[in-house]
Amino acid sequence: MSFIEVTLRLLTGFKQTLLIFALTLLFSLPLGLVIAFGSMSKFAPLRILVKVIVWIVRGVPLMLQIFVVYYVPGFILGQPLASRFNSVILAFSINYACYLSEIYRGGIESISLSQYEAGQVLGMTKTQIFFKIILLQVIKRILAPISNEVITLVKDTALARVIMVVEILKVAENFATKALIWPLFYTGVFYLLFVGVLTLLFGYCERKLGYFRA
Repeated sequence: MSFIEVTLRLLTGFKQTLLIFALTLLFSLPLGLVIAFGSMSKFAPLRILVKVIVWIVRGVPLMLQIFVVYYVPGFILGQPLASRFNSVILAFSINYACYLSEIYRGGIESISLSQYEAGQVLGMTKTQIFFKIILLQVIKRILAPISNEVITLVKDTALARVIMVVEILKVAENFATKALIWPLFYTGVFYLLFVGVLTLLFGYCERKLGYFRA
């Protein structure tokens, strides 16, 4: 099989990788914020419940979580609740939302109370204070750790293959079963290029938020 044919096959798998990546971010970024607010809630039962869920999700390997989401409903109900692809998206989204929630929480709690008080003195509502004073500062502080999580997600998408979702590494593995090994290493080029683009993007965002430096 020629280099071009292999590249085209890998690009097909890479489209699936990009879709997993994009959908996971789409769901996990806002869900992580909801979980963060839950973990900071003044209502103790809710706060404890959320913290326990985050502890479990962060403590169990993502691969195992994918197996649980896809296979456990099948054992209980006799059939899976979702397709393989949807199960991957659900498992990834919950996992990354829990990690992101701790980043959000740390960023929000790092803002001094004096800034909230200043907003109140100016007659602003809690919502106005959060979106007009706090939010951009929080984004600046959490951008670096979030960029690390996003780059980790790029590589974690390869775990989708454990339940036979055909992303780029699964395509390369299929070549390997036919004694064609080099496509496995070739996939590294795709990952490196994608991570390189994301690194440049996050670097640009950090520079744009540089005016928050003391």
